Amino acid sequence: MREILLLSGALLLVAGASGAQEKVNQKSRILEDFGKRVTDYVKLHKAARSQVQALKPTNSPEAIEHYEHELGRRIRESRRGFRQGDVFTPEISAEFRRLVAVTMQGEEAARIHKSLRRATPVRPQPLRVNGAYPDGLPLQSTPPSLLLNLPPLPPEVEYRVVGHDLILRDIEANLVIDFISDVIP
Repeated sequence: MREILLLSGALLLVAGASGAQEKVNQKSRILEDFGKRVTDYVKLHKAARSQVQALKPTNSPEAIEHYEHELGRRIRESRRGFRQGDVFTPEISAEFRRLVAVTMQGEEAARIHKSLRRATPVRPQPLRVNGAYPDGLPLQSTPPSLLLNLPPLPPEVEYRVVGHDLILRDIEANLVIDFISDVIP
């Protein structure tokens, strides 16, 4: 009887370890899904960029704005029907919320909050997926210690914090790809 109990205890222990492993695998699958969605977006971005006349080095704000608008227009055409949550799905958003919460509770939390407060004050403005990053809204830098806990991004895309929202932004097209509302406490 005692051996059976030990055997049962070992089986229970293995079952518990298997559950923990499954949780890790699930988080990994969620982040893989996010990576695939970002990669798909970058492919779309590159296809749109190939249809737009390349921007030559210039100091002309008009030329830069024209290029940005044309690239954004092409991307919007390709992403017609996309809406909030197509990249940051509910599962991905939940994992990002968990990653941000872990960061905001660690040693760096006070420094991150201070960095966000020091940045130019941001009045909430409505964000739209496929919309241009709002005019007049500063490109507030995202604290490096927060970025370290988020999945890395390809060079065409960046994270931005606007108020309490985390935005995924196309740098070259100045386009809001997707966002998670109220993720930053």
